[in-house]
Amino acid sequence: MKALCWEGRDDVRVEQVPDPAILNPRDAVIRVTSTAICGSDLHLLDGFIPTMRAGDILGHEFMGEVVEVGKAVSNLQIGDRVVVPFPIACGQCYFCRHDLWSCCDNSNPNAEMAETLYGYSAAGLFGYSHMLGGYAGGQAEYVRVPYADVGPFKVPPSLRDEQVLFMTDIFPTGYMAAENCDIKPGHVVAVWGCGPVGQFAIRSAFLLGAERVVAIDTVPERLQMAADVGAETLDSMDRHLFHRLKDMTGGLGPDACIDAVGMEAHGPHLDYWYDKAKTMTMLATDRASSLRQAINCCRKGGIVSIPGVYGGFIDKVPMGAAFNKGLTLKMGQTHVHKYLPTLLRHIQNGDIDPSFVITHTAPLDEAPAMYKTFREKEDGCIKVVLKPH
Repeated sequence: MKALCWEGRDDVRVEQVPDPAILNPRDAVIRVTSTAICGSDLHLLDGFIPTMRAGDILGHEFMGEVVEVGKAVSNLQIGDRVVVPFPIACGQCYFCRHDLWSCCDNSNPNAEMAETLYGYSAAGLFGYSHMLGGYAGGQAEYVRVPYADVGPFKVPPSLRDEQVLFMTDIFPTGYMAAENCDIKPGHVVAVWGCGPVGQFAIRSAFLLGAERVVAIDTVPERLQMAADVGAETLDSMDRHLFHRLKDMTGGLGPDACIDAVGMEAHGPHLDYWYDKAKTMTMLATDRASSLRQAINCCRKGGIVSIPGVYGGFIDKVPMGAAFNKGLTLKMGQTHVHKYLPTLLRHIQNGDIDPSFVITHTAPLDEAPAMYKTFREKEDGCIKVVLKPH
């Protein structure tokens, strides 16, 4: 089959690879009908996530049709149309039983790698390094899905792929980021980063009852997309951002701040260049400009929610500000399985059509060029959907 493979930093290629097969009785094989490029994939392209190997198949946002099931999978039949959560979860461990699906104890066969870096291992992820399982991803014509009796979620034929595809990652990620903000009537939520996750965080904040949402980015197309749904907008490269947010909130600051940027943040201040120098010399792994801004701008007693991916170590985190203001920080890989029924209802009820975020659709063969378009934000690109078939 055809699949998009990582061959090194800044080098992804569509190659012919062996078809996936059932390896475990709880496996299924999915014929991929739609898959997407995620901002997290750019961290792989840019070489920020360790333990990638040449030939690894990328992609963790995918859906399709069941074409084969293992003998222990009784909830799926050949022909079922499913979306597949990006974290792989067993459904039986302590964390799965407590709705902490992305913390599954059993789905990462390379847990010792993650434990060396993080102390404990998170769940295995599709297409996201050997430290997190070494699983082949879904930017391919077919994919093997482990624990298929737990993960794949059936979707109705009345909904197009484009309406349900993002239930695999960015819609629940944005929703969980907003839910973590503990939004109350009258609350103001500020969102750093208006890429796909940020867009869903903005809309989810409104769904959960935020009175005002402030969208912070520097890309005009992203800011316009946020404004179209009623968000107020600010330029993330404005050196007076703190004072503008303070003025907009009567001197209090936002009730909650969402960092939807993560480890490759840019910023208008000296700290960005400090981060840049540290990461280039491998004295740090992540750039934290947006996180610092979110912590500094959040009101006293507020919440900083972090859906943006961080992979390693950051420097100059303003812990004094977080401590003295009594902030709560909430973060982590998304517990996708938990949110799927709720988000499907929102889609079916017409509360949101997730396809709004798509700006580019292309065949799988064009994936390497689409990675560049997405990374460089060329041609107004916000979200790319790939069609393997």
